[in-house]
Amino acid sequence: MAQLPAGHVPLTVRSWLDRLRGKPASLPNELWRDLRAGMPWLSQLDDARGERLRALAERFLHEKTVTPLDGLTLDQRQRTQLAVLCCLPLLEFGANGLRGWSQLLVYPEAFRVHRSHVDAAGVLHEWEDELIGEAWDSGPLVLSWADVQADLDEPDAGFCVAVHEMAHKLDALDGAMDGTPLLPREWQREWARDFQRSYDAFCASVDRGRETRIDPYAAESPEEFFAVASEYHFSAPRELQAELPEVAAHLRRLYGASPFM
Repeated sequence: MAQLPAGHVPLTVRSWLDRLRGKPASLPNELWRDLRAGMPWLSQLDDARGERLRALAERFLHEKTVTPLDGLTLDQRQRTQLAVLCCLPLLEFGANGLRGWSQLLVYPEAFRVHRSHVDAAGVLHEWEDELIGEAWDSGPLVLSWADVQADLDEPDAGFCVAVHEMAHKLDALDGAMDGTPLLPREWQREWARDFQRSYDAFCASVDRGRETRIDPYAAESPEEFFAVASEYHFSAPRELQAELPEVAAHLRRLYGASPFM
């Protein structure tokens, strides 16, 4: 029997689930006009892409449970801002990019997580990490609200934590968190080839101590390379084009034109 890809949901079951969920509620026109005027990513989109993002945000708010933690409260406008930022990478990919998870957790600020690792000698290592975002391959997406606000205040600074974590969600759709999202087979081969070449060159530059236009955290792993590059596509596309032209070309194809180009 042929093995189905990870995360596969038969069409009939998916259709039944869609009917069970019902139709997403429309965002109030006044709220949407306010966001269109006040969020630079939105204000730079043409009307067609703006309406596409609105529909994605409505679906996001319908399908995902947004849970503020540690005393944080979020009103409808703030929840919609989160939905818009999370859906930016789906403008061309579509709502299938929302598959596989159901909850957005939002901390007031950076949050701490406990890590553990057993090395080759069998020794257990434990430590605490402070994070501003996290995405589990089949679990929740987690964000720091303070850092989301910082991104909203400086939308062209090269950072967007919501986009970064959503890139990880797209990466995980094919069953492997490896820096290559779910794509048609031929494009996936081209992507893997070009990203690996660019990643190797970028890591070599970082290792030599060269100052790069892109955050050196991108050298951490192939999946972080993809996620960081995605942030730059949406917030500093000219820096991405100058540093990583092959990567920039693939991301334009995946995400569409950056609002800031």
